Amino acid sequence: MTQTWEHLLFVHWAVSPSILRGLIPNELEIDTYNGMAWLGIIPFLMSGVRLRRMPIVPFTSTFPEINVRTYVKAKQKSGVYFLSLDASNPLITAIAKQWYRLPYSHASMRFSRQGQTIDFESRRIDKNSTSVQFSGKYEASGQPIAAAAGTIENWLTERYTLFCQCSRSNRLYYADVYHEPWVLQKASVHMRENTMTNSLSIPLAINPDYAFYARGVQSYVCQLLG
Repeated sequence: MTQTWEHLLFVHWAVSPSILRGLIPNELEIDTYNGMAWLGIIPFLMSGVRLRRMPIVPFTSTFPEINVRTYVKAKQKSGVYFLSLDASNPLITAIAKQWYRLPYSHASMRFSRQGQTIDFESRRIDKNSTSVQFSGKYEASGQPIAAAAGTIENWLTERYTLFCQCSRSNRLYYADVYHEPWVLQKASVHMRENTMTNSLSIPLAINPDYAFYARGVQSYVCQLLG
């Protein structure tokens, strides 16, 4: 599947690995930086979504998305483990849950851009998860950089494998992701509401430890492997 990720906000909090251990499959090792696990919330705009060598389906290829993720290691790979993904497109949500075994939920979302400022709102449409919401504004506030190897910026963002677990079989899968390296900028963020981790029982401070903006990349996500 090819897709373009645009106007991304990477906000991250340092958390104790023990807080996440019960949410991560035993086969995966929690990846740490300076002894801490990291939890990221990433709102962005998805566009150009299509299966490889297939045309784009009208009215389904561009929509907002927000994910909650952490970082893990397995199979001699380090990558991303998604704790939740919310998207406004119910068709894509259903496909991604079936093909990639990812924990997608349908959400009511609003993405707007005025100048350099992005206004993003998301509310999960689930009678059992009405408190899972995100609302805020963000914009780039620094010069573009390519994060150097070894830096926290590079460690948090240059991840090219996603891991997931099938809810029916508990089997662990992974998929490789290909795209150009991120070009990052420091971000200015004003969060009006953030309850994305309430259902996970992970308390977060109001202000993140790190906030970065990226204009975007085009990506290719491979088929899942077990």
